Amino acid sequence: MRTPFRAYGAPLNALGLIVAIFGLLMLFPLAVSQYLDDGAVKAYDMAFLVTFSSGVALFACTRRYRRDLRVHDGFFLVATTWVLLPVFGALPLLNHLPGLTPVKAYFEAASGLTATGATVLTGLDNLPVSINLWRTFLHWIGGMGIIVLVVAILPLLGIGGRQLFKVETPTPMKESSLTPRIAETAKGLWFTYILLTLGCALCLWLAGLDGWDAIIMTFSVTGLGGFANHDASLAWYNSALVEGVVMVFALASALNFATHYLALSRRSLKPYLSDPEIPFFFCVLACSITLLIVYLMQSDIGADLSTTARDVSFQVVSMSTSLGLVTHDYAQWPMFAQLWLLFLGSFVACSGSAGGGIKMMRAIILYKQVLREFIRSLHPNAVHPVRLSGRPVGENVLHAVLGFSFMYMVSIVTLTLVLSASGLDLVTAVSAVIACLNNTGPGLANIGPAFNYQALGDFQATVLAFTMILGRLEIFTLLVVLTPAFWRR
Repeated sequence: MRTPFRAYGAPLNALGLIVAIFGLLMLFPLAVSQYLDDGAVKAYDMAFLVTFSSGVALFACTRRYRRDLRVHDGFFLVATTWVLLPVFGALPLLNHLPGLTPVKAYFEAASGLTATGATVLTGLDNLPVSINLWRTFLHWIGGMGIIVLVVAILPLLGIGGRQLFKVETPTPMKESSLTPRIAETAKGLWFTYILLTLGCALCLWLAGLDGWDAIIMTFSVTGLGGFANHDASLAWYNSALVEGVVMVFALASALNFATHYLALSRRSLKPYLSDPEIPFFFCVLACSITLLIVYLMQSDIGADLSTTARDVSFQVVSMSTSLGLVTHDYAQWPMFAQLWLLFLGSFVACSGSAGGGIKMMRAIILYKQVLREFIRSLHPNAVHPVRLSGRPVGENVLHAVLGFSFMYMVSIVTLTLVLSASGLDLVTAVSAVIACLNNTGPGLANIGPAFNYQALGDFQATVLAFTMILGRLEIFTLLVVLTPAFWRR
């Protein structure tokens, strides 16, 4: 009988590599801190040494177990990576912010890596540049996924890229790939991601942000995270031009990166025209913006049409894409408008994007499946397959989408009950669960746009950190590892 260490030596070897690379990424904010002399150098010295040495030690100890990873190994590696990396990601925060508890530091790092943007910190304006940079850099790393990065740049180290890529990539159509080799697919996606990042940074700088503000906000926007370097979030800039740039790049990051890559590689707009999610994506956004503008003006909540249109447009795009930055305290709006924003974050972002929620692809499939059931009720003998882009969707995909949607609702109800039992009021509890499961960030009531998650107790913060990771891994990847059957080989 194999020992657990021997049985999981291969994924642990890959985990050591991932942790070591994560440690090397800390050299970026460390170099910035040294260059700016912002007083946070010591925060990264120990964090880098602990993280990098831990990764190297684990990699060395398990080197003899290296082999290609199987599906079982992929689930184990992805789940352990996303649970463990926030521990190391929290070290710079713990080192520099002595009043921060380990649980709250883990919450902050998990929120960063999962691109959720729910924060427990205040006084962001007074933090060193490198600390705010590290927080949003975590968004950027987690937006595409550090495991996809490993598959992209280190394909020769024996990591089974295909199984790992399928488990890690957030999309209901996991069997598809852009190129025959998964490593090439990952490189293409990262190339697109980096190109989008550079474009966003340049546009924000041209819109009036200074260099470091532009870089910090770029990581937040392209990763669709929502951390900011000001307590007032994006409202601090009070610039329609900056808001416009953020909206454009948030929309781009919420589209399927595979579509971007195909458009770039083919030098054609046809991939956008053939993407079945894009028409629904922009239709939902346009209808939501129109609906909320009319509703707020009818309710005498909006100041004037132009101001209301500006506020509504930004908040709809920000919440729909799961970006979570705010320019207006939408808690002042009627509850219907607040709930609508929360609802949009549940499904609007496209599959294969940096966004959260169940993804637009699943929403389309569910919508068409409901229509098919209506037709079957009227015409029991009719053959009416669900189609996307003219091609029928396989029954296995339909079953997977239905199963995921059921577990999505079960997760919301279960975690809401847990938080309610811990003492949170119902509105705060349910909105916190939805916001964290969708990786959106701000919720309602006590965690609304004018507040943050600082008032949560350690148990509540732990539950919501788990919820963020659950949402980032699209539920099944994490829950599978928690089942007893997974550990019976």
